[in-house]
Formats: sequence, structure tokens, C-alpha cells
Amino acid sequence: MAIKEHLLRFKLHFAVAVFAAIIITYFSYLGPTFSSLVGFFWPLLLSTTFLLATVAVLLRISPPPHTDAAACRAGDDIIDYVAGAHYEQLGGAAAAEERPIQIAL
Repeated sequence: MAIKEHLLRFKLHFAVAVFAAIIITYFSYLGPTFSSLVGFFWPLLLSTTFLLATVAVLLRISPPPHTDAAACRAGDDIIDYVAGAHYEQLGGAAAAEERPIQIAL
């Protein structure tokens, strides 16, 4: 009787599991078969396989170039220029243009 009492505590869980199993079985019966899915998508699967195989072969034949610290910092000047002008780049002209805002009363 002790086992039966413990199992009765989980009767909702058993009911949900049985209901989920019935729904999954029903949907798998109504859905397409695996062979029909493969038959429909075989060109996509084949082209993806060829693409991945080509990438793997190309990476083996010509590995990516080694990068040094100077190559990683090559675009920093452009980024600094786009981000904003520095005082040194303007030759002191920025200090002459900066004037305090006058408040009109």
C-alpha cells in the first residue's frame, strides 16, 4: 500500500506524460515521413555538404595568414579619424575655436 500511495501523488504527472505521448504519436502519424523530407531537401543537403567539404579542403591547402600586432593595428588611425578630431591633428586650431557659451539675460 505504501507504493500505491506514493504513485497516487504523481497521478497528474502520469496523465500529462500519457497525453504528451498520444499527441506526439498523433503528430508523427500525420506528418511527413523521413524519406519524403529527404526526397524534398536532397538538393539543399547535397549543396551544403559540397560547400562545407570545399571550405575544409581550402583551409587545409592554404591556412589563414599569420597576423602580427602591427597588422591588427592597421585600421586604428582610420577609426580615430572617423571617431573625432584630436587636438594634435588640428594643430591647436580646436583650442582657438572653443569659446565659452555666453548666456543672454
